Amino acid sequence: MENKASYRIVTSEGTGEIVEKKSRFIGSVFSVNSVEEAEAKITEQQKKYWDARHNCYAFVIGVDSGISRCSDNGEPSGTAGKPILEVIKGAGITNILIVVTRYFGGVLLGTGGLVRAYTQAAQAGLAASVTGQMIYGSKLHLTADYNLVNNIQYYLRQEEIPLMDETYTDKVEYDIVVKNEDEVRITDGLTQKTEGKIIIEKTEEGYYPF
Repeated sequence: MENKASYRIVTSEGTGEIVEKKSRFIGSVFSVNSVEEAEAKITEQQKKYWDARHNCYAFVIGVDSGISRCSDNGEPSGTAGKPILEVIKGAGITNILIVVTRYFGGVLLGTGGLVRAYTQAAQAGLAASVTGQMIYGSKLHLTADYNLVNNIQYYLRQEEIPLMDETYTDKVEYDIVVKNEDEVRITDGLTQKTEGKIIIEKTEEGYYPF
């Protein structure tokens, strides 16, 4: 199966809050990489907000967003977990958990009011978070003589490719990551810049933050 070119993730977790007719809704966003990790975070939030009326949640996991679950946690069916899940899907983010905690304010909101409130709380949590993109690419190991350092570094700066690692022994060795579609172009460019005097080895493929 062909690898997906990219997917969005949470790079910095956040918490947002709204108040609707005296009920307090706290949207907490987490980065999770497995169902077990999501379940542990949910339990953690339930303990943290043990005195809240509801801790509703939704999570999506997998490069292809293949795993998703949601819970109304005692709210009327379809008024909490599903709206949170729709916010996640609408944002196109995976490996994410959103827990919305509700402190009941004494006023019933009705099904429409609950859907709006849980949607807005999930959106508030996302707004307080930072997301980024994971792109499928290749890790390249570069080996060259010291007299080629300036040419290599100049080319990498031009292409806005950061050094992941660098080693200086009798040779100079760099590790870089390039997007899959750029691999041939970057390899050819480095070869030209060094007049063919650089050794370029692909060490691995996978998803990297860009």
